[in-house]
Amino acid sequence: MSEPEVQTVDLNGFPTRVWRKGRGAPLGILAGFGGLPRWTPFLDRLAEHRSVIVPSLPGFPGGDRGHSVLDSHLDWLVATRQLLLAAGLEGADLAGSSIGGSLAAEMAALWPASVRRLVLTAPFGLFDESDPPTDPWAQRADRVPGLLCADPETWKALKAMPEGANSVEWPIEQTRATEAAARIFWPLGNTRLEKRLPLITAPTLLLWGEADRILPRSYAGRIAGLLGGPHETRIIPSAGHLAELDQPDAVASAILSWIG
Repeated sequence: MSEPEVQTVDLNGFPTRVWRKGRGAPLGILAGFGGLPRWTPFLDRLAEHRSVIVPSLPGFPGGDRGHSVLDSHLDWLVATRQLLLAAGLEGADLAGSSIGGSLAAEMAALWPASVRRLVLTAPFGLFDESDPPTDPWAQRADRVPGLLCADPETWKALKAMPEGANSVEWPIEQTRATEAAARIFWPLGNTRLEKRLPLITAPTLLLWGEADRILPRSYAGRIAGLLGGPHETRIIPSAGHLAELDQPDAVASAILSWIG
């Protein structure tokens, strides 16, 4: 697995990492809970067919401390919009998972021309009192891997400190990503995204891990019922909340077949 090209863009005065790899039409990826501290097999599968562009969200790995100046949900939406523009993703296909899925949905709703085709994997942003999601910020650290992935070892491998990494900075960066996500989705992950889903006209593929322990499967039906444009829902077998980590080949194949 070769390393991607690394670019740095300025976002609100903070250096922000943008990964690029592959050839062909651009495909933007917004990462899920915890961000992406390293390039993954899922991204490599996509890069075999498309030019994959992965901008880091503020505060997530590669996003420095950019979350520290974002005080409202609107701030986050504007920052994400600026980030996608800086990464050259205007009008491109866009896929997002979990945290990134919610922000990808917001981009397609509020700036319709900015997204050609959309893929959402278990996006945050909804809350149903009768079927509440699991709050990942309220869990003991040893429970989190099994909540985010069907195979807990997959999450542990993603977050394991690589050889040569700064042993002080690495854990700080991972903790910062959890803090940044909390700033977007406090409280209870509810941004009332359902109010804006009908504004999405881009053809949308909704993916859901069969073993998602964070967001109930019922949320997939609610989201699909609110989308304003053509859409399809697919369940990924043997996958948890971050389905792209558990089943990189299946999720990549689904995305590539959808975006053409």
